[in-house]
Parts: sequence; structure tokens; C-alpha cells
Amino acid sequence: MQKIALLGAGRVGHAIACDLAANFSVSAFDIDNTALSELKGIKNVETYQIDLQNVDYNNLLNGFDMAISAVPGFMGFETLKRIIHTGINVVDISFFPEDPFELNDTALAKGVCAVVDCGVAPGMGNIILGRYNEIMKVHSYECLVGGLPVERQWPYQYKAGFSPIDVIEEYIRPARFIQNGRMVIKEALSDPELIRFDHIGTLESFNTDGLRTLMYTLKIPNMIEKTLRYPGSIEYLRVLRDSGFFSHDPVVIDGHSIKPIDLTSRLLFPLWKLEKGEADITVMRITIKGEADNSKTEIAFYLHDRHDEMNQISSMARTTGYTCTAVANLVLKGAYLNPGINPPEYLGRQKEHYDFILNYLKERNVIYIKEVKDVQ
Repeated sequence: MQKIALLGAGRVGHAIACDLAANFSVSAFDIDNTALSELKGIKNVETYQIDLQNVDYNNLLNGFDMAISAVPGFMGFETLKRIIHTGINVVDISFFPEDPFELNDTALAKGVCAVVDCGVAPGMGNIILGRYNEIMKVHSYECLVGGLPVERQWPYQYKAGFSPIDVIEEYIRPARFIQNGRMVIKEALSDPELIRFDHIGTLESFNTDGLRTLMYTLKIPNMIEKTLRYPGSIEYLRVLRDSGFFSHDPVVIDGHSIKPIDLTSRLLFPLWKLEKGEADITVMRITIKGEADNSKTEIAFYLHDRHDEMNQISSMARTTGYTCTAVANLVLKGAYLNPGINPPEYLGRQKEHYDFILNYLKERNVIYIKEVKDVQ
């Protein structure tokens, strides 16, 4: 049985471990023993309490066939770098802010296939766009995506389906998108729009830095990704951000230096914690416009996913984690072994990979509904 090292056993890491354990041996590593305890007793899963920031990766990953990095974003780049240096293949969902292509030469030299940003968005959106960029002339791409609690609670109307510190990064990192062939940079939380979705109602979208590698790998004149929240949420976030509560710059209080974001995180994370069994949803709409067979075409993909009540797995963990495990299966089976840094859009180039991933998700009841329109 092939052996997988899972680095990070949080909510998404848990879903990854449970899914892969059906066919592989999984060793989960995390500093948080509470998270690891949730995996105790699952067949083919072993757990190890380890500080992943202070460990010899050559020893840690010796004997494994593959690694999956599900650490928080602030650890992601260095973790991926260390994994690549060991020479084993890796799938990464840490969504770190650094440019992954900085590690491309090392991955090529080591012969490592490193698939990055392999979640729902970035991730599945990239895979879908990568496929359609092969079969049509794409003029525009829009991805609207958000993970939300079913029950709206004042004031934030939000619960974090993944690392909360990475959620805050979405609100402070400048948002980049492509407009008329040029990169545009705006502050996060800008350009709010109210958009109606079936089964849920009106949501609010705003700019976040979600395009990532797409800005450099695909030559499409208009591309944007926006985050979805319940209406009204954005005002609370703007107040916190613009008042300095998300700042990394230390302030001195009674002789003690403290980063405002550390205090804010400590206060907000309990309020944003998605409790075990608490219902959540993932909403995504992808719109691709362009030309195919000399006709203008608009293709839309819709995702409306709900938590797995029976297995107590959140929707965000399912939609992110199962995209990751689908790609992990392709790598472990030798179906995808392209050396170097591989963003998800590369997987979408081949129809067989695209079909495999969509079918893998469908088998787990993560279903993307496609609509095609002829545009006059």
C-alpha cells in the first residue's frame, strides 16, 4: 500500500485523510493534538504530534510515496520548499502568498511533481478554465466563490471553513485581476456587488486576490475572482481593517509590543469557529465567455454544496479536500507526473485528467452543474 504524509490535520486535512485512507496508508502530522485526536481509530491513518516548522524533512518524509501540504498559508511556501528538497511528489493546498514558480527550478532539478493551489478556488476553478482554454478562445473568466454558515449569526454572519488566519489574509492582501489584458491592483474588499443565487438568495461579492497563477499562465484579456459573503459583512471587515486591527505592525501598550492582528485573531477566531456538526455551504459560479466553432459562447458552472452531516465533514473541507485527493490519486497512479511547479490549470489541459477529477468529485456528491449558452 502506498504511503502518504499529510502535513496538517485541520478541518480540510481531516477530510483529506479520511478520503485517502480508503486506498492508501496515511500518516498525519500536526502540532495540534486536538486535531490529530479526531483521526484516531480511522483505519489506515496514523497520527504524529510534530512541530512542522522545526523538523528535519528528510527524516520526516523518508519512505513516503507522496506528501500533501495542508498547513496554514504563512507556513506554506517554506513547507513546500522543504518537501521538494526531499525529492518526493507533493500536492499543496496551503495557498501561501509567495510565488510558487520561485521553486520551479528546484522541483525540476529534483524531478518532483508539485501541484499547488489544489483546492476549490483557487483549484477547481483553475482546472475548469484550463480545460476550456484548450478548446475555445476565451475572452473572459469570472469566479465568484464563498464558504458560508447556513445559520447567519450577528455580527459577522461568517464561520471559517479553513485556517482563520488565511481568511484574514484575504481581507488585507491587495487584489489583482486582469482587465483588457492588463493587471489591475485594488485593495481587498473593494467593488462590492449584490448577486442573487438560487437556493440561497442574495450574496455580496468583493475583490480578493484569488487569480494567483492564472495571471501568468493563461493569456486571457479579462479574468477576475471575487469572494462571496452574506450582505452587510463587508462593512464590519472594512471597519476592522481600516482601523488597524488587521495590521502586522507592532504597537506598544504599557511597555509590551503586540501586533494588532495577533490580538484580533485571538478575539475573532472563537467567533469564527465552525463547530462540529454546524451546517455550512460552499457557493461558486464560474462564467467563461469566448468563441468556439466561430460562435460566441458563454459557459457557466455552478456549485452549491452542503456539509456531510453523516460523516461530520464541512462543505469547505469537502470541496477543497476532495479536489486535492482527486489530484493526489492521479499523481500516485502515475497518470500525472509532470516535473516542476504545476498550478491546477495545467491539469485541465488534458481531457482525461479533467474528466477524472470531475467524476471523482461527483462520486463524493460534489457536483458542478454546467450550462452552455449561445451568445448573439
